[in-house]
Amino acid sequence: MRYQVLAPGEAVGVSENCCALVVMAKAPRPGKVKTRLSPPLTPEQASALNACFLRDTVASLRTATLSAPAETVISYTPLGEEAAFRGILEEGALLLPQRGDGFGERLLATAEDLFTCGFSAVCLIDSDSPTVPTAEFAMASEWLLAPGDRAVLGPSADGGYYLIGLQKPIAHLFEDITWSTAIVATQTLERTAEVGLPVELLRPWYDVDDEASLCRLHEELFDHHSNVLRGYAAPHTREYLAGIRQPGRATAVEVESPV
Repeated sequence: MRYQVLAPGEAVGVSENCCALVVMAKAPRPGKVKTRLSPPLTPEQASALNACFLRDTVASLRTATLSAPAETVISYTPLGEEAAFRGILEEGALLLPQRGDGFGERLLATAEDLFTCGFSAVCLIDSDSPTVPTAEFAMASEWLLAPGDRAVLGPSADGGYYLIGLQKPIAHLFEDITWSTAIVATQTLERTAEVGLPVELLRPWYDVDDEASLCRLHEELFDHHSNVLRGYAAPHTREYLAGIRQPGRATAVEVESPV
């Protein structure tokens, strides 16, 4: 399967007013992704679930691009692992290798690279929130492409964010952030205030990165009698979880990876 691997400054051929909806992704290899989900899952199951998250996120973004001038891009690491996305991404998918050492550096570099490729706005999106409502992605694109200066932030329940949208790369928004803590979104909003940049907030959602949030995802997808908020249906994730034992109730079972 062939993908289009982008290089900084390489024209993508998008329209003049187009937003990049960028999924920040690691190659789904056992022991390398979603390690905080083992236990209750095995490393193989956690990797397979991560692949499902990515498939569902990409499918949701593809739907968002039908109502907003946007294109989906996968910003991936490590370099040379393009084959790991076989069976997850469609033919011709746009891939961009990540560069930089820390997480903040990689986010900023991804934004910088895509602006040089011709995009007018960039949304950096995590790969841990497969049920974010599709409308939030379309709305972020529309806000960023509208007249006036602004950023967009999608807060996460754990204090981080599942999306940050920019109209130009701003290094200050990614510097001195205490990543992977409950104050990431707060610090980011402080940075936007310091540079005088208005922020539009999307609906808060949640990441799936530990047993508690995995149980919340299971409740959202399977417990129709609960009052939990429901977003994108995440069919690949739902099908995979239905095929293994419920987290927290039994030892995880070995299953074949869907990729």
